[in-house]
Amino acid sequence: MRHAGAMVETYYAGCYWLVRSEPVEDCARRLESFLGRIAPLEPTWNRWHQTAATFEKARKRQVQPDAATLAKLLGQKSNRIGDSSRFWLWAGETPDETSGINGRCGGSSTHLSSTCILHSLGQSEVAKRVVTAPVMTSVVRAMALAWEPEFALATSNQHVDTIVTEQFPKLGTYGGWVMYFADFRGPVPPLPAPVQVEHIPDWGTLITLTPEKFTVSNPAHVALAADVQARLQDAGLLKPLRPWGT
Repeated sequence: MRHAGAMVETYYAGCYWLVRSEPVEDCARRLESFLGRIAPLEPTWNRWHQTAATFEKARKRQVQPDAATLAKLLGQKSNRIGDSSRFWLWAGETPDETSGINGRCGGSSTHLSSTCILHSLGQSEVAKRVVTAPVMTSVVRAMALAWEPEFALATSNQHVDTIVTEQFPKLGTYGGWVMYFADFRGPVPPLPAPVQVEHIPDWGTLITLTPEKFTVSNPAHVALAADVQARLQDAGLLKPLRPWGT
């Protein structure tokens, strides 16, 4: 029998917004901005590739991270869903050292959110380097500045599984290790130590719960997350996404 502490936690960062119609070129500029902002955070995040049937084939499909190239990629028929563009990129030197980014941008659907998610942060050497409070906070800040989302979150998948009971939880209704709320969602209430709160003028607020790596195997982390979640809930910040700017 494994001890609870032996559970392998995996982490992701994601940002979300709803009903903001944008042309492919604008989405490409946002993706260029995001890739540029996270490139200094991790050496493997300087080279992104398209997916392919095998690792070796995908390694040959490197994508230049400039807006013109990305606009061509996002504009491909296979990457268009309704009026939105989707993307799926990955980075890494070996098959077990990869990070992935996928998302959708530009759609006016009230049911399908636009999103950008950085994932596959499990137990690899890359994950060990990037799953830290400074890097995860920087990733969420990059998401905020590049994508202008309504809500963003970086946390462990296992933490979400423990706090969310519905099969299809509504985005924006639960918190985690690092959070971002656009200003139009309302003001952030005072939060207890050791929570770090950073307001990005004219944009929104970044919240980082713990300066060390957040994990569900640490009862103090789980208790702090529950306390902060309750305070954010009381302040009206944890609610489903709504059409952009309304």
